[in-house]
Amino acid sequence: MENAVLVLFFVLFAARFFWRYILERVNINHVKEHGKEIPPVFLQTIEQDTLNTMVDYTLEHSRLDSKENLMDDIITLIIVFIFLPAIVDSVAALNVHFIMQALVFFGFFAVVGGMVGIPFDLYDTFVLEKKYGFSTITWRIWLADLFKSVIVSAILFSVVVCALMAFILYLPNSWWCWGWVFFTLFQIMMLWLYPVLIAPLFNKYEPIKDEELRNKIIALMEKAGLKTKGIFQVDEGKRSKHTNAYFTGIGKTKRIVLYDTLLASHSHEEILSILAHEIGHWKKKHILKQLVFMSAASLPLLYGIYLFVNWPPLYAAFGLPDAPMYAGLFLVSLYLGTAGFFLNPVGAAISRRYEREADFMAWQLTETAAPMIDALRRLAKDNLANLHPHPWYVWFYYSHPPLVQRIEFLQALDYQNPEKEGR
Repeated sequence: MENAVLVLFFVLFAARFFWRYILERVNINHVKEHGKEIPPVFLQTIEQDTLNTMVDYTLEHSRLDSKENLMDDIITLIIVFIFLPAIVDSVAALNVHFIMQALVFFGFFAVVGGMVGIPFDLYDTFVLEKKYGFSTITWRIWLADLFKSVIVSAILFSVVVCALMAFILYLPNSWWCWGWVFFTLFQIMMLWLYPVLIAPLFNKYEPIKDEELRNKIIALMEKAGLKTKGIFQVDEGKRSKHTNAYFTGIGKTKRIVLYDTLLASHSHEEILSILAHEIGHWKKKHILKQLVFMSAASLPLLYGIYLFVNWPPLYAAFGLPDAPMYAGLFLVSLYLGTAGFFLNPVGAAISRRYEREADFMAWQLTETAAPMIDALRRLAKDNLANLHPHPWYVWFYYSHPPLVQRIEFLQALDYQNPEKEGR
């Protein structure tokens, strides 16, 4: 049985490695093949030189991501099959409480993972992003961000690990149920606290300064039947020239956030259309739906972990017959990480559906697709987006429909309802 457990791990791990490689190669080849073709919906917006730069940017990022994934896989295999028994023995030998042992054990892997990612982040931020004119971050800000991220992550990490280990230790037969209750409440709390407690540690959030734009936003919000509170601009320009907007929070902490770079580069009409898209997420309760879905899926998942983590062949397969349960949770996480990778298209498909609904809501609120189309064209150009992603890559990874498809969808809405076009 131990051999079967080990074979399953290698099959999942190898399948993820090769499928990820295949998707990257297919996407890169597709971009190379069609990279010089300007899509019809971008003929008036994108010049050939800009398109060439977009292709180069996409390819360089893809190669960097592939190298980082490869390094992660190599480090994982080295730790699991060379150092894991020694790590487990060393932690178990510590004269500390079981919960503290678990903190040390999982903390070690968190530190290793973070350190592996730092060189790639540095190259991306200070080499690749600067090469294409995006990165504006200073070393001081980068180091401050790193320090804050480590502190916040350590606090949250400790809370989660301590809670779960306490349930395992004191409620051994029902910890999976109490763990589910805790994780559900923890997710809700984080959704509520993030916009007002964590995000302000890194950026300055303030109400929209442009009075004329603010009045237009108030009118749009009233039209949507929403209160006017919760529309903020954020000083993301101190880190990057990328433009974006997003919806976050729940309850009284709900807010729509617009990058200052977006406010500086888009017209009021385009900004309002982007805002209308985010209002669409708000009105359609997409965050709430995602929370409900995750909570419903996590209950049977935790029960499965409860059964698997108490199964002796799991430990024997990796040479850990007498290891404590936190080592078993780590082993289970390896299986979940590889198996969960193949479920990515499900989440991506749901997200793309939500984005389509938000685009439709934006069209309804603004009564024309023209500003949103102009905004998407500008976003594509300003962010050097990939205009030629391979359909397989989109199906597996993309949380948003490709920009060409989004624009064609919006154009079709105006075409089918010509009385709204041009308003």
